Amino acid sequence: MHVQDVMTKTVVSCRPDSNLAEATAIMWNNDCGLLPVVGDTGKLMGVVTDRDICIAVGTRNRLACEITVGELMYRPALTCKVDDDIHVALDTMCREQIRRLPIVNNEGSLVGILSMDDVTLQARHQDDTYHPPISYEDVVNTLRAIYLPGSQSSCESAPQETAVAAKGAVPSVA
Repeated sequence: MHVQDVMTKTVVSCRPDSNLAEATAIMWNNDCGLLPVVGDTGKLMGVVTDRDICIAVGTRNRLACEITVGELMYRPALTCKVDDDIHVALDTMCREQIRRLPIVNNEGSLVGILSMDDVTLQARHQDDTYHPPISYEDVVNTLRAIYLPGSQSSCESAPQETAVAAKGAVPSVA
């Protein structure tokens, strides 16, 4: 199964010159906690989270409308490609302890977001005869790695061929 089969394809974004009040309104209106930051060409430049915004407003002694997204966005954004195997994305989420991952095409343009919510909704029970593309064990191991510091080793329970393929995942510098 590929990332494109699981990801959310309708994605909202902002620009680096957007202020935090605008970014917060976009997040509120679209029920999202991560906002990709794109440039004029549509290429992903970074990301900002609801937590980033909260901490910035709480610690900078400035109004949200006075702080730009570009001042605090995380860059380079960690990404996966649209045609990557889903386990490559899960490995990245495990290793980096993140619940949401921007998805880009070969040109570095934003085409979707993969969240643990998306992954969980696609998971199926695995038994001796049925091996789903995403198992409940995949979900639990990824969440364990995200939420328990130092537990990234739970990502290594993936099948051998998946673990080898996942080692190729690298942060994007788009």
